[in-house]
Amino acid sequence: MCGIVGLYLKNDKYEGKLGALFEPMLVAMTDRGPDSAGFAIYGDDVASDWVKLTLRHPSDSFDWAGLADQLATALACEVDWMQNANVAVLKVKATEISVRDWFAENAKDVLILSAGQSIEILKEVGLPENIAAKFNLEGMKGSHIIGHTRMATESAVTMEGSHPFSTGSDLCLVHNGSLSNHNRLRDKLKREGITFETENDSEVAAGYLTWRLNKGDSLKVALENALKDLDGFFTFTIGTKDGFAVMRDPIACKPAVLAETEDYVAMASEYQALASLPGVENATVWEPEPARFYIWERK
Repeated sequence: MCGIVGLYLKNDKYEGKLGALFEPMLVAMTDRGPDSAGFAIYGDDVASDWVKLTLRHPSDSFDWAGLADQLATALACEVDWMQNANVAVLKVKATEISVRDWFAENAKDVLILSAGQSIEILKEVGLPENIAAKFNLEGMKGSHIIGHTRMATESAVTMEGSHPFSTGSDLCLVHNGSLSNHNRLRDKLKREGITFETENDSEVAAGYLTWRLNKGDSLKVALENALKDLDGFFTFTIGTKDGFAVMRDPIACKPAVLAETEDYVAMASEYQALASLPGVENATVWEPEPARFYIWERK
């Protein structure tokens, strides 16, 4: 059992309060997932010739300034950075592949949690309220955010096994359920060039979507293919740079509820996570249909 939550803003009315609105949603899912928690937030975009990375090191005293200076010198590029607990967000005026190659050679103890132009991922082992406080979730701004509270069932309780998972630029996925064909799919996706950091089945679902999007699928077509190729029980919430999607398997035994107003779309495993949102009493509220996905995208 896990809890998933998401909040997608349809305009800029609540962008300055995104974290404050989302924190009680995440904490409300503590009983469904007390082992670990995390969230992916979108906002503070970089230009198309920059890449933005979320990086994690086990030590709170890691020398991020020194790392940024080394990277800037090695790639002869501009680097901006900020630290948030044991995580840093680096903005680099270079290609994603050149930055990843540099980290692979020069900073093997630094884990890349996400890369793209908008996404930041923060996650840790522990109770959701403690993780929210550690990263100052309440003060964060952005356009949309997706979170997860994990009760581990098929792999160990580790930061690496916590959600969200990101396997491609600005893509993330959170999952409640289990996939029965993830081992076969993992082998296939590895042959297609997708890399994995864990043995978690949810990371395979993220990798599958990355593979489809890399092949040129729109998010809609990628999800249509996912309904055919992913076997098991799942409710997914997916984030992209400009989009937000929710999808359930044909059995739909994993709970989900959606609420939509003129200002936002919110998703949660249980309605209690939505109860604190402004205007939710007048929202259109419904349970997502089996074998169906729902997409919202900013144009």
